Amino acid sequence: MSPLEPRPIDLPARVDLAFRADLSFLDDAKILGAPDDPAELPRWRAKLAEWLIGSYERSPYDGSQYETPGREWTQTAYSVALVWLWDDLLYDVSTGRFTPEKFVRHGVEQFGGHDAIVLWHAYPVIGIDSRNQFDFYRDVPGLRELIDELHRLGVKVFFDYNPWDVGTRRAARSDAEEFASLVKDYDVDGVFLDTLKEGDPVLTRALRAANPAIALEGESRLPMARVSDHALSWAQWFADTHAPGVLRAHLFERRHMMHHTRRWHRDHSAELQSAWINGVGILVWESVFSSWVGWSARDRATLRRMVTAQRAFAPVLIDGDWIQLTPEIPDKARVHGIYGSRFDLQDITFWTLINRHEDDFEGIVLRSEDQVGDWYDVTSGVPITATDDGVHLVVPGRGVTGIVRVGATAGASCRTTARKLGTMPRPHDSDSAFPMRPAERLPVPTPASTTTAGTASIGPAVDVPAGPCVLTVRHRRRETGLYDQAPYVDEWKPLPPRLHDIRTVTREVSLPGISVAVSEVTNGEYFEFLTATGYRPLISNRFLAHWVDGAPAAGTLDQPVTYVDLPDARAYAAWRGGRLPTEDEWQVAAGLDGFVRAEPLVWNLTESEHRDGRSRFCILKGGSHYVAQGSDWYADGGPQEPEVSFKLVLTGGGLDRSETIGFRCAG
Repeated sequence: MSPLEPRPIDLPARVDLAFRADLSFLDDAKILGAPDDPAELPRWRAKLAEWLIGSYERSPYDGSQYETPGREWTQTAYSVALVWLWDDLLYDVSTGRFTPEKFVRHGVEQFGGHDAIVLWHAYPVIGIDSRNQFDFYRDVPGLRELIDELHRLGVKVFFDYNPWDVGTRRAARSDAEEFASLVKDYDVDGVFLDTLKEGDPVLTRALRAANPAIALEGESRLPMARVSDHALSWAQWFADTHAPGVLRAHLFERRHMMHHTRRWHRDHSAELQSAWINGVGILVWESVFSSWVGWSARDRATLRRMVTAQRAFAPVLIDGDWIQLTPEIPDKARVHGIYGSRFDLQDITFWTLINRHEDDFEGIVLRSEDQVGDWYDVTSGVPITATDDGVHLVVPGRGVTGIVRVGATAGASCRTTARKLGTMPRPHDSDSAFPMRPAERLPVPTPASTTTAGTASIGPAVDVPAGPCVLTVRHRRRETGLYDQAPYVDEWKPLPPRLHDIRTVTREVSLPGISVAVSEVTNGEYFEFLTATGYRPLISNRFLAHWVDGAPAAGTLDQPVTYVDLPDARAYAAWRGGRLPTEDEWQVAAGLDGFVRAEPLVWNLTESEHRDGRSRFCILKGGSHYVAQGSDWYADGGPQEPEVSFKLVLTGGGLDRSETIGFRCAG
């Protein structure tokens, strides 16, 4: 299959329009596709109603969970951001502090504001050592304060649950009990079920006991039986018909919020339009595990227009009568690619229109019998007037438009809201270019000729010659990519053999000529550094956590020092009058006589740190003694050949310090 085409499982379900057709197969559908022939739309709508009635008979439904106090927010969570906990918008590495106001401000300015955030915490780092997924939350300094501040700023918080984490440190309690304890201790609002359609009942019960209002959100198609106890779900890997179809789970339960997402796509207009037509939300994911996949100016502007109107008229979208693909669209507009839904509630009508074509459409977009009332374009703020000919306005190319009619008996607050949005300019942006953000390697420092220790020696070393060099680099293709590229641009769902396969890259580099230490820095050598300099890191969390009373444990003086991060390693190397070797220097040095790996085997940090303004990473070399077993999602482990590179996505708060990561010097 072409990776740019949806799989058969992703394709929309075709609704059988035959008389007395068995519609039960639609219970497992993702999207209920629309017919190609507009003449079949009335029968299609009737079949949707028939399926809905039959689905309640086939699956006795109790929707009381949606009435649980404290969980109502899920029904109007129209924009959710999935964010690496250490995203540069959320964490300032220079001060070691979280910056929630900066993140929230970015969300408001670029996307119209986020209603919730998924704090992604462990993958793709988990598995680098024995820490489990719960440790990667528990060990974060200031995490509870961050969550409290996000709550104060009006943002709900999801934690991420990884069911595949079975090979790291095991706790005395079950995973369900461990995660439920996290939910309670950190006052979490929701749980994102990574890789799962639905939560295991054991996990669900434990979470409900910890927080009766906890909200569960799965990653893909939610089974009908679990709509009752999963308030949200992703609409991920969902293809659609040209005339947009209906999201099955949301049609079944209108209070069930869904979030459209296509993580690798650079054009998000398709999922934005489906969300708009269906009255559901969007997941914003700008940096996928450090792979930059930012949104275009057009799609950001579209979402800003959408969420403002959706929040304002949420009761109409949730409780109103819903006419899918309303017949009020004139033929000329429909041929151009204009489609829309109609929602009616208490003398308020809300039309959500989309334009499938790249070009703007200007003309009559609605011929409605409901001429009485005040009419507003609530997405652009451009005044409109309904005439006998219909409603004339512009629907932007690959964009959306929202029209609200407020009748005579509508409440004053609804009238005020419609008037406010209908006179508030929010222009469409036609710029659909991908906002490139290449990762740049930080400058490599020049080693000092002398040091505070009075010596420029890094100890026994091998000499890496200066000059051009062609290197072969191997890496396992993960969702992080290797350097700055997104590994699956515009793909649907990456699957083996493209996911986790071994890739080979040829790199032409120019080496400056430098000596690289034959072995890693030891505990004893690092202790000498601390004694001489009094060095203390900005954040002490996990710093030399394996030492006892501030000194190496007995019998470990000659073992590689670990539980140090890049700044800790750089400080030592500078004291020795050197620096860390780059990944290229390390790789060449590893092929020279005399180069050794100390025991226990640890990954080596390199002076190959990259930043793109949202994420940071560095390249590790050499492998380690530790291997997390049981899942391909774990970070690489075990001994590795010199040509193997591993992209370590950097964290903060001291979490980069690991039992399996050390370093050596160059100078």
